[in-house]
Amino acid sequence: MPQPLASKERTLFSQVVKNYENKQYKKGIKAADQILKKNANHGDTQAMKALILNSQQHSDEAFALAKEALKNDMKSHVCWHVYGLLYRSVKNFEESIKAYKFALKLEPDSQQIQRDLALLQMQMRDYTGYVQSRRTMLQGRPTLRSNWTALAIAQHLSGDPEGAEKTLTAYEESLRSPPPKTDIEHQEAALYKNSLIAEIGQTEKALEHLDAVAKNSFDKQSVMEMRARYLLKLGRKEEAEKVYRSLLDRNADNREYYEGLIEVLGLQSSDTKALHEMYLDYAERSQRADTPRRAPLDFLEGDEFRTTADLYLQRMLTKGVPSTFANIKALYSDTSKRDTIQELAEGYAAGKGAPQPNGSAEENKSDGKASQFETATLYFLAQHYDYYRSRDLAKAMELIEKALALKADSVDFNMTKARILKHQGDIQKAAEQMEKARSLDERDRYINTKAAKYQLRNNENEAALKNMGRFTRQDAVGGPLGDLIDMQCMWFLFEDGESYLRQSNLALALKRFTSIFNIFEVWQEDQFDFHSFSIRKGQIRAYIDLIRFEDRLREHPFFTRAGVSAIKTYILLHDQPQLAHGALANGANGENTDKNAAKKAAKKARKEKEKQDQTEAEKKDAKKTAGTNPDGEPKKEDKDPEGKLLVATKEPLKDAMKFLTPMLELSPKDLGAQKVGFELYLRRGKFAPALRCLLAQKSLSASEASIHSQTLRLSYALTSLPSAMPPAVAIPLQQSLDPLLPSKPTSATDLAKLNEDFLGQSKTEPANVFAYWEVKLALEKGSEEAKKNALKSLEEIVAGKEATVNDAIDAIRLARDWGMDGASVMEAAKKRWPDVTSIRSGRA
Repeated sequence: MPQPLASKERTLFSQVVKNYENKQYKKGIKAADQILKKNANHGDTQAMKALILNSQQHSDEAFALAKEALKNDMKSHVCWHVYGLLYRSVKNFEESIKAYKFALKLEPDSQQIQRDLALLQMQMRDYTGYVQSRRTMLQGRPTLRSNWTALAIAQHLSGDPEGAEKTLTAYEESLRSPPPKTDIEHQEAALYKNSLIAEIGQTEKALEHLDAVAKNSFDKQSVMEMRARYLLKLGRKEEAEKVYRSLLDRNADNREYYEGLIEVLGLQSSDTKALHEMYLDYAERSQRADTPRRAPLDFLEGDEFRTTADLYLQRMLTKGVPSTFANIKALYSDTSKRDTIQELAEGYAAGKGAPQPNGSAEENKSDGKASQFETATLYFLAQHYDYYRSRDLAKAMELIEKALALKADSVDFNMTKARILKHQGDIQKAAEQMEKARSLDERDRYINTKAAKYQLRNNENEAALKNMGRFTRQDAVGGPLGDLIDMQCMWFLFEDGESYLRQSNLALALKRFTSIFNIFEVWQEDQFDFHSFSIRKGQIRAYIDLIRFEDRLREHPFFTRAGVSAIKTYILLHDQPQLAHGALANGANGENTDKNAAKKAAKKARKEKEKQDQTEAEKKDAKKTAGTNPDGEPKKEDKDPEGKLLVATKEPLKDAMKFLTPMLELSPKDLGAQKVGFELYLRRGKFAPALRCLLAQKSLSASEASIHSQTLRLSYALTSLPSAMPPAVAIPLQQSLDPLLPSKPTSATDLAKLNEDFLGQSKTEPANVFAYWEVKLALEKGSEEAKKNALKSLEEIVAGKEATVNDAIDAIRLARDWGMDGASVMEAAKKRWPDVTSIRSGRA
């Protein structure tokens, strides 16, 4: 029971609660202290003071005071409730739930505690507990609509759509009078109930219910889409056809509507004539729609394809649509279609078949200027020859130069030239060209973003940040970078991290990748507010979509990319701990350390000076920018802005697991995740998970070289264990591993022979040679002789006539990853590819 207070102190306590709710924290602390002067051990007051202290970012002091409050009054539901709130604030949801449950035992009728518990159960996806909590809340306040809706949602998410539908029906039956037609919440609930009926499988009932509620629904498009699906599923094709045609009249560019209409009409994919006629009909109805003109190109062949493609291309190029190539490049997977498009476009460039919309060709060129069709054709062809399925970079550059000669101030043309330079390997010139394109339109965010991205690819981090600063808030805490982090600009953080990784600045690389990890944590946490907001506002279907999105949040490509790069960085830290200091091992940056010693010393001194100046500037900025977050609360200070604490970790492999675990769970088909997963588990001595990653790569058609390297290295790790594994573990492992090997090895000598046999079958393939040396270095435990021979082999690969730029870059990076002095490999690459920036600069 709560400790009793005198009348004056009870009034003060009520004031403390109000001050907390109104965020008047100083007043609240003052009022609490007044109570505690007379009642030093009053648990409820101590608990409320702890809550206020926590809101002022004094978390440790708040927890200490809350524990003291519990000691003074163990049977106070207020103390336990506050204790749960404190744990919730530090994201310790399990302990928070325990505290809430204890508070409920003391005060079973408290709606506030019950609601807080329910929200946490939803956050933790404890659907069984959530259903029970929502049922209890409904029994406490059955007149509140949101309680009925919340229970239905809980039942639905727990896998009981029938129960959810019955709950919504029971609420409707309990109403004494029907809701007004303007009640949006009721209309949304009706459509949600309809989707539940359909999910159960009662399509006929769902259609009848939809017809009953449709006339009052404000979401007409959703009603039409649902009705079309139900009619199609029930086989009522004539009615379904009418609905799909009505939908297409509303939006003639929605491919799903065309697919539905095709199914209704019973058109087969082989009946290309009928399909084409259907699309032509809609093309004639809507002069602006693109889909009915573009879609036939997916299934037409031969002369029909050529004729339709000709009409489509001429229409788009005459209008000068910049996205023409982006619209049709998906067709290039079919080589015959690719060649037809190339022939047509080349014909336009040569003056064959080019349209003359306003009479003669002379009239189409006013004042000696090139027609829009001509420049658009050159632009299209430049993109065509730059695309990887039809690549001829020399020709692409020639065509874009012609286009620029006709229209030098075109942002799109300059961007494409930069992209071609990038594909040629000259990142430096590409970045300069993209910056030139940016200068042509300084108000365009997109081109500004592209310029910054290319600068990051060229390791110009400061220049890129300056460009991004043109569109960030000038008063942002932490400057442009702080604003980019607040705005969750993940592409910038990822590219910045990759840039620092190339420069061997592992501290800042890890800092950027961890920032992306934290953004996903924020997304995960931000859903908490929507558990109550969405139900209160009646946005049920959107809320269900949100929950399903959050459940697969870390499938997002940005998380996977950042995770893979972060794990590679941690593995580098484990294999070469000296990299934590920012220098590559043994001069593996490709420079001759003897010749450049003086230059490097001067560079180091200059960097130290810049670092010192930057530290001082950051201290000044910290004082100036001590601000608040968007909620008006004090912004938490970043205690490790340069990532020094991250890179100083003593357990890099353990730290990497926070990235790996969600990737393997939610993105099991990502080859990059499985590769780094294998490397991580192998180094941790977790052979069963390593084998699972290896088998997953095999199922995902990973390269033969990668499978060979990982299989033999795993076999070697198993055969070289200091003590035998338990048979219950060893036998299943070996049984799964044996099918991946040509023969069953019993020693390191057998593995070495398998490795030699593999090389003998594929000496000309650089990837296979890399895999061979990866295994050999593992078998010989990185001996100096093995390293020397591996380095010589890498030099031979780079010097070979068949080697590509990517092979050379891979060779340079492998020399670095293996802890070798890759100067000779770098020099050999520079002789063959002097214009490739990553090789020329020594930062491959």
